[in-house]
Amino acid sequence: MNLSFIIRHPNESDLESLTELMYEYIVDFYQCPKPPEQNVHQLIKTLQQKEKGIQFLAEENGKAAGFATLYFTYSTTRAEPITIMNDLYVREAYRGTGAAEKLFKSCHTFSRQHQYAAMTWETADDNARAQRFYEKMGGKKGDFLTYSI
Repeated sequence: MNLSFIIRHPNESDLESLTELMYEYIVDFYQCPKPPEQNVHQLIKTLQQKEKGIQFLAEENGKAAGFATLYFTYSTTRAEPITIMNDLYVREAYRGTGAAEKLFKSCHTFSRQHQYAAMTWETADDNARAQRFYEKMGGKKGDFLTYSI
């Protein structure tokens, strides 16, 4: 089932709905502690400046269905700028409707049009649904393991 999604960059009037989406993603989906609202708002405002990264919002009939976030950085091994798709989240009710595909393609198109050497991303090792989606989108599993401290 494909719905009619509009993919756009969020603006100031989206602050409340985007904050709600991000909390669903952070707290409900990833089971992480809820960051302070002021931190989430600052991140959204930083991304709206489109200097360190950018967000995409999927809407269907005026309702926020999901979002994706790209961060801008460099690859030492390529010696070129790349984007990292740090987030791709679609609300449960909109999964399987084409929203994730449109968000992903918007990130990929942006990366190509702005001449980034590559777009990279990661997903949880046990998130088989996301892995199948990324493979369907042409992604290739990398050889690196992710660590954090």
